[in-house]
Amino acid sequence: MAGSLTIGDFSRVTFLSVKTLRHYHRAGLLEPAEVDQVTGYRRYTSAQIPIAQVIRRFRDLDMPLDVIGRVLQAPDQTTRSQLIAAHLTRLEETLVETQRAVASLRDLIEHPSLAAVIEHRRLPATSAAAITATVNVGDLVAWYHGAIGEIQGTLSAQDIIASGPPGGIYANELFADERGEATLFFPVIGEFWPVGRVGPMSVPGAELAVITHSGSHDDLDRSYGALATYVSEHALGVDGLIREWYVVGPHDTDDESAWKTEIGWPIFETRPHRQRRI
Repeated sequence: MAGSLTIGDFSRVTFLSVKTLRHYHRAGLLEPAEVDQVTGYRRYTSAQIPIAQVIRRFRDLDMPLDVIGRVLQAPDQTTRSQLIAAHLTRLEETLVETQRAVASLRDLIEHPSLAAVIEHRRLPATSAAAITATVNVGDLVAWYHGAIGEIQGTLSAQDIIASGPPGGIYANELFADERGEATLFFPVIGEFWPVGRVGPMSVPGAELAVITHSGSHDDLDRSYGALATYVSEHALGVDGLIREWYVVGPHDTDDESAWKTEIGWPIFETRPHRQRRI
């Protein structure tokens, strides 16, 4: 027969604080065996100790309480194993992201100034197939993948080949206010039929200072910083939207080390075009 324990004793043997046990009770995750209707004192049984130990270990692995609840209430071992495996997969993905962030931070500390080549370009107006929408910055990556696939599908269905890599133009509000206008485009030659969200666009001509970023987009801010430093120090910047070109990107390969992104900052050119190393 299972013995009865006060909440204090149960807390002591399970290494779960009284506050935590009360929270688990309110959440319906670990309910006391008995609650005194007058005093509200909670009592647990020794049979609940293994359950508390399992919950504690799941929480050490950052498993959400609702997922722990589903694991404990799973109707069979297969369902329980699937839930645990799904969480472990999420942990592994988080670990990869953490390792990548650590490597990026270490590189930033060891090499605070990014060596880069800045190129000046004068671009004419360009005809393009484009999608423009107002998006939240948190949805930008998902929107990008959807838009790029939709444009590629539209052009492919009409046997039209893009005349250059896809590009993006993003309103300043998108980053300053976390919501703003985003445009993704593929340069094309000739006309095409607009389909769905895909329509024609004339990308304005511009004079730009351009930097090429190699690798993951997680470090894109470093190339932006180097470009902004160059433009500000040379008093070249003019009003206009920064552009990006995805020379090699997620639409080409999952290998982030192979990605190449060009970033163009509007400038007022006063000297012959040449490359500048900073």
